[in-house]
Amino acid sequence: MTRGVLAIVAALSILPVLPILPADRVEREFDVAETGDALITVIAGCARCDWGETGREAAVLRVSLDGEYSQHVVIARGETAVEYPIALGRVAKGRHRLTIDRDTDLSARGAGPATIDTSEVTVRHPGDADFQALSLAPIIYARANTVGKFTDVPMLMWYEVETTPRGTRYRYSVVFSNEDGGTETDRLMATWGRTTDIEFVYGVELDGSGRILAEEFQGPGHEVPAFTGRHEAGHPLLWVSTDNNMVSESGSTRIRYAPAAEKFDLANQSREAVMDAHPWTYAVSSVEMRREGKTADDPPPGHNTIPDPRRFVYVEACGTIGDAAIALSIGTAGQSKGEMTWTPSDRGLPRYRVVRDGCFRIATPVPRGTRPADLRAIRVNAYERPRPNNAPPARPAGPVTMTRINKVFMLDAHDLPGPSVFRWTGAATLRPGGEPLEVRIP
Repeated sequence: MTRGVLAIVAALSILPVLPILPADRVEREFDVAETGDALITVIAGCARCDWGETGREAAVLRVSLDGEYSQHVVIARGETAVEYPIALGRVAKGRHRLTIDRDTDLSARGAGPATIDTSEVTVRHPGDADFQALSLAPIIYARANTVGKFTDVPMLMWYEVETTPRGTRYRYSVVFSNEDGGTETDRLMATWGRTTDIEFVYGVELDGSGRILAEEFQGPGHEVPAFTGRHEAGHPLLWVSTDNNMVSESGSTRIRYAPAAEKFDLANQSREAVMDAHPWTYAVSSVEMRREGKTADDPPPGHNTIPDPRRFVYVEACGTIGDAAIALSIGTAGQSKGEMTWTPSDRGLPRYRVVRDGCFRIATPVPRGTRPADLRAIRVNAYERPRPNNAPPARPAGPVTMTRINKVFMLDAHDLPGPSVFRWTGAATLRPGGEPLEVRIP
């Protein structure tokens, strides 16, 4: 069994053992007492599948409802049958037939037989608390250059809820396994603490009676225009259209995905907390990095490659950065007693610093052989924000306020996040170029 398979199988240890049926095709009939939106969990794995091995990446399943195409499901998590929650969309009162079978054309050549089963179908109705949010969740069409390529697969969808002066707004985001364009891999780690691509894709505001007031989506160039595209029942149709997974209102592909949208509250935590709730996402993204040649032994910064993800220390912190920039350094035990080695997250590059307020992640590679028990301290430095063409700032940057360090962890041998070794809350003010905040890890 390869390292990639071991990583994915280990990621599944948190799931219950479920009864499965060995088959490349499953059919289910179900009755609906009242029109609503249907959800189901596909329970699947595939023999010899390994997301990290070219030619054996995954089996791909085609889902049909009443003879009509619904979506595809990529079995990206290896051989063991695990849960893939999906949304089936609007279903009318009456009896329905669900069919799930292997799509031979899209499955990897070396992938073995799929094992497929399902949960019972759950139908959400207008009287249910989560019906409104689930009935408006987008359906995502594949980017054309990912079809059959086993890259940048949408792994999760979640939504956030906020009250507005006019009613309620829902914001839907997707976690992709990576992005083939946009931010370099090493810069992703330095400023976002991950190699997945997390993107807001669609937002909708409703009044108190449930009438839609406004819709928007994140288009190419990170523009957020009004959405005027098509819907399927209440679900907007979006096409991934750029290599960094921005979406458009139309496209040429017919392959699509509808992972079940999960409600998530991100108060005092970063978006990456969604990945923490699904630790297997770290394993999938890590083996994808290796398969795509984005890891190396000790690559210099600025070359779109990173050391092994298990050599990184991942930190979630919160603060107000304002018009400044920050970097975190990790202090690790040195060879001599009391000695400490410091590794900065920006790796000496100003563009690798964090320049956004709120809660954020960084990840920085530490010396080979470092274990969580070797972590000794965290240092936060504030800097003037980099300016285009190294132009001098119009005025000095204001102070930075740090308020939280939520998590400090490393990945284990199977690319899964280990337990956090440190947490801090307080209020520290830092001046760009001034003394850093330094906190010791007990």
